[in-house]
Amino acid sequence: MDEMANTSPWEDDKPHEECGVVGIWGSADAAALAALGLHALQHRGQEAAGLVSMEESGIFHSHKGRGLVGDNFGDAAVIAGLPGRAAVGHNRYATTGETALRNVQPLYADFEFGGFAVAHNGNLTNAHTLKRALVRRGCLFQSTTDSEVFVHLIAISLYSTVTDRLIDALKQVQGAYSLVALHNGALLGARDPLGVRPLVIGRLPAGGFVLASETCALDIVGAEFVRDVEPGEIVVIDDAGLRSQKPFAKQPSRFCIFEYIYFARPDSIVEGTPVYDTRKRIGAELARESGVAADVIVPVPDSGVPAAMGYAVEAGLPFELGIIRNHYVGRTFIEPTDQIRHLGVKLKHSANRAIIEGRRVVLVDDSIVRGTTSRKIVEMVRAAGATEVHMRISSPPTTHSCFYGIDTPERSKLLAAKHDVAEMAKIIGADSLAFISLDGLYRALGRPGRDAASPAYCDACFTGDYAIPLLDQQDNAQRPVSLLAAANS
Repeated sequence: MDEMANTSPWEDDKPHEECGVVGIWGSADAAALAALGLHALQHRGQEAAGLVSMEESGIFHSHKGRGLVGDNFGDAAVIAGLPGRAAVGHNRYATTGETALRNVQPLYADFEFGGFAVAHNGNLTNAHTLKRALVRRGCLFQSTTDSEVFVHLIAISLYSTVTDRLIDALKQVQGAYSLVALHNGALLGARDPLGVRPLVIGRLPAGGFVLASETCALDIVGAEFVRDVEPGEIVVIDDAGLRSQKPFAKQPSRFCIFEYIYFARPDSIVEGTPVYDTRKRIGAELARESGVAADVIVPVPDSGVPAAMGYAVEAGLPFELGIIRNHYVGRTFIEPTDQIRHLGVKLKHSANRAIIEGRRVVLVDDSIVRGTTSRKIVEMVRAAGATEVHMRISSPPTTHSCFYGIDTPERSKLLAAKHDVAEMAKIIGADSLAFISLDGLYRALGRPGRDAASPAYCDACFTGDYAIPLLDQQDNAQRPVSLLAAANS
């Protein structure tokens, strides 16, 4: 996975969103509904957005662009140029491949059976290995995203139906994925056998179906939640309705635990659990594990808010917005000189002195990755007059990189991979620092604790327990540097 550089000095020091996918079948307003769904999933990717629609005659239309959904689909003329009763859409935050227009999804290809569009959330751990084999067979790749592997595997499949070709492709890939695909006959949805990445099904009021990464995308289009796509399941939606195929042997699921902590929108319901309630429970558990004498609980907005609320209730302390976030800072607001880089965090966050001055403050945030933003926020709160600053984190220490579709730095740049908690507290300048324990996180999710022999979630970023083999990583470690550079170019 390529690390996407945080080029903007006012970007939060966080693991970055994965991607969001939407599929619509059976609505005259398919493109408009898909665009609305992408709006609701904007938090999952802000680098680029794309839509592909399909008319009943099998003619496809596409519009893609860098930037936010509103930048690309806010013009009615754009939506008018995407006719049809079916559409698929994608928000991109690049985890592999540079953010070039050729990498913006959905990817589209013409096959002997007609057009085919696919949008993918996740990351394939054997993409480079498959790509080399496909190139040797004569396949010509037009992008640098691993998602194009699906297109070529479908192209060379010897199966007759599109669904069987897709199943053939999925059986050859390793990794975490949820995807939506569209061809002249059906809308398809699929999740990887471990169910690492999310995908849900909704029904439109006037008929038709929606596939989306989160339930918040169903809400915005007025769709009724039907169910989650199951791990390893392929759903086929056409004018006859919805049917399911399960071509993989059933395995214990390993849903991404970070969806609950940070990625999913608070108003989404993930795997049957309201995210907002879960984050409050995580905060309460954090307070039970690492309470400290203080005067006020302050969230680091916005992602730390529900956990801070749960922490405050459990601790019996007041919850206050001691840090105010500016939601209107552009990514290229000011030329990032060294001085502006130093001030960058203040463009997004400012201390509410009236709440902080003269008080012992507990700051609640969801994660620490590099630690750069945490250090600046602690400094800002101290400068606003806090007598003590304690940091509490609603996830365990992030000690390992993610290879399943979340953009995290390489391990050497993760603060918790190099330092213990006491050292981290000193680096960020806090009077104390504590993370929720892994067992505490599982308890907040309704489990008695983490079963090391069979974990209920993918928690590799905290444990290094990678549920899906990292075939490309193993292959890269054994290959000459020159070949490695070529594969990653």
